[in-house]
Amino acid sequence: MPAQSVNKTSLHPTGVQPSTEHTEIEEELHDKAHIDYDRVAIVANPSVAALYEDALVYETGSAITASGALSAYSGAKTGRSPSDKRIVEEDSSKKDVWWGPVNKPMTPDVWRINRERAIDYLNTRKRIYVVDGFAGWDERYRIRVRVVCARAYHALFMRNMLIRPSKAELEHFHPDYVIYNAGAFPANRYTSGMTSSTSVAVNFADKEMVILGTEYAGEMKKGIFTVLFYEMPVKHNVLTLHSSANEGKNGDVTVFFGLSGTGKTTLSADPKRALIGDDEHCWSDTGIFNIEGGCYAKCIGLSAEKEPDIFGAIKFGAILENVVFDPATRLVDYDDDTLTENTRCAYPIEYIENTKIPCISEHHPKNIVLLTCDARGVLPPISKLNKEQTMYHFISGYTSKMAGTEQGITEPQATFSACFAQPFLALHPMRYANMLATKIEEHKADAWLLNTGWVGAGATTGGKRCPLKYTRAILDAIHSGELAKVEYETYETFGLSVPKTCPNVPDELLNPAKSWNGTANFKGEVEKLGKLFMENFKRYEDQATDEVLKAGPHVCCCPKH
Repeated sequence: MPAQSVNKTSLHPTGVQPSTEHTEIEEELHDKAHIDYDRVAIVANPSVAALYEDALVYETGSAITASGALSAYSGAKTGRSPSDKRIVEEDSSKKDVWWGPVNKPMTPDVWRINRERAIDYLNTRKRIYVVDGFAGWDERYRIRVRVVCARAYHALFMRNMLIRPSKAELEHFHPDYVIYNAGAFPANRYTSGMTSSTSVAVNFADKEMVILGTEYAGEMKKGIFTVLFYEMPVKHNVLTLHSSANEGKNGDVTVFFGLSGTGKTTLSADPKRALIGDDEHCWSDTGIFNIEGGCYAKCIGLSAEKEPDIFGAIKFGAILENVVFDPATRLVDYDDDTLTENTRCAYPIEYIENTKIPCISEHHPKNIVLLTCDARGVLPPISKLNKEQTMYHFISGYTSKMAGTEQGITEPQATFSACFAQPFLALHPMRYANMLATKIEEHKADAWLLNTGWVGAGATTGGKRCPLKYTRAILDAIHSGELAKVEYETYETFGLSVPKTCPNVPDELLNPAKSWNGTANFKGEVEKLGKLFMENFKRYEDQATDEVLKAGPHVCCCPKH
């Protein structure tokens, strides 16, 4: 069709000019989801500047902050809603999915009701946004993702978080998975199987995701993560990891496992090492690759001094979520948790100066670091793990869930999350654990348990968070190889190997028994935590080997204890 000049009569009634290059997308959405493009303007793969403009015009509270980042608000939900997550139970998913409290089944009939509800809502909007991108930097395994949403904020978020296709790749982009985000519209609480007005559902057979009743952008990102936790192991024998990763100048790769708030993003942004990614990776037969095209960093307490790389990434194109800023100067107060402690920033990964692009390494990990944030203050800042201990602590996935990461969490709370990823796992944890064990053995990786939590005492008994400078010094010693050469001692109850010295770290800090100054009884606190580990691991005992069972803590269960 020849190009036509722009005039008033050629404009869509909503004020958005139609474009022939979007016709393929419009027809695909109409055919597969009954999106009425005669009534709704479909804004396909808009620029960052266009999304800024729309957010400022159409979304209450949006503003440009002093650094150039766009500020947006997610409404009532400022964290994930894991109790409202569902997976459609059908023939292909029934046998593989780890059904239970994490993956609750949704019937195909209820899925259709919720999907129709989301489509109906999208059809009432004057404009909707389509963002196309890839999940996975390795072209052999990446999936094509399409996001259909009603908010410019959500479109910009996923434009940052997905891998951005070239213009040529967008020309005939056909998605493997589609997200329909109607988060501003509630689910019907009286529909069978609904626990609230929020519903986050994934259908592996139809390759779609539907969001109702929450505008928290992280639901889209983590929904795709669940898809990769299913697709990669089942179809490709590739291990999906809730981890960050970076690479040294000699090609040595370090993988950091850990839940939100434990330091994955902070510690992987190391000025001396190239960033591969901050949250989601896959370990294939040739090395490590990042799933995402961006980073989603926690902002609470952020400063240029403590985290210069992340602070510097908050500029034009980045999106700040639920932060508080001065209305006159537009300077963000990163210490203000009035709206939530889970303040976030999503930015393209290339905003971190020393990012490895493409975000893929042809080297297998040399160091595997299991991150935990122990609010009791009894786990050592660093421990060297043998293979069986690595498996035990990977399956346990202990940390203290930090305030704000999920709805209803207002103070540090001890939790166990299998594979450091339980809310996102699609398969039974032992499937991932066995794959990790095989890779550790095959590639002779060293494993460490790194506690970024409290030292000296617990969070409520007089302790303090381990200073970041000491955590970074420990990592430097791991990467240089120095920490592996020092003398070790065995830590009571847990049987962990703890270094007696570490360059640039006070000796007494390394062993909690020596640094303890809290109001609670040290031995009692250690045994309490040990019992929690043992109780949690009972659910995996029937599938764990004797060697793995012996690698956990040992606490006498007789009455006097």
